[in-house]
Amino acid sequence: MKTYLDPRTKAVVGMCTNAVRDLVGKGARGVRAHRTVSSVTTAACAAMIGASIMGAAPVVKPASDTIVSPAGVQNEQVLLRGSTSGSYFWDDGSGRQGDTGQPAIGKPMQQGLFASPSWPLGTEGYVFYNGRKAKFFIGDRGPGNPSNDGVMLDIDGKTFADLVGTSWNSDTLTVGGSQGHIDVEYVVTKWGAGPGKRGEPVPFSSGAWSNS
Repeated sequence: MKTYLDPRTKAVVGMCTNAVRDLVGKGARGVRAHRTVSSVTTAACAAMIGASIMGAAPVVKPASDTIVSPAGVQNEQVLLRGSTSGSYFWDDGSGRQGDTGQPAIGKPMQQGLFASPSWPLGTEGYVFYNGRKAKFFIGDRGPGNPSNDGVMLDIDGKTFADLVGTSWNSDTLTVGGSQGHIDVEYVVTKWGAGPGKRGEPVPFSSGAWSNS
């Protein structure tokens, strides 16, 4: 923590500096003749400066706003970092497994296409799980009701399978094993130009996904 002198303290320091200069300007004889005055002046100045500093509130330089990038993200600016619970989906328009139609962004369902309840469409970033990393872009909306309980990402099924180290069944659109949700860390490296809300994700019910 670095403490800066406030205007009052600066004024005291200036006054004392001038007093000392006056004494030095008198020459050696003058200083010896005014030794008592010099000693008193020095002591008084020290007391005044000490009292002024003690009475002044320290000014602390604010910490940097730079978000520290996690390992694995280099040469990219991290705009947001956090963690959330993530589910998985695969909306290819087939109507299987709760499919609600083609992704909202207008692109076909594909690996790396995630859904967010609030982030702007086109937002890009990475997720991390148990030492594994996956790149994503926001291309759809969701989760719906689960986002009220803190599930703020819908991960495409193929990426979800890669993260947990299991297989993806393209016939049933399911991930092998029993995991339907995982806790991931995420970073956002680019905000999309589509509708939505930047910043910490909020539930679908907030309506933030429709912000333009």
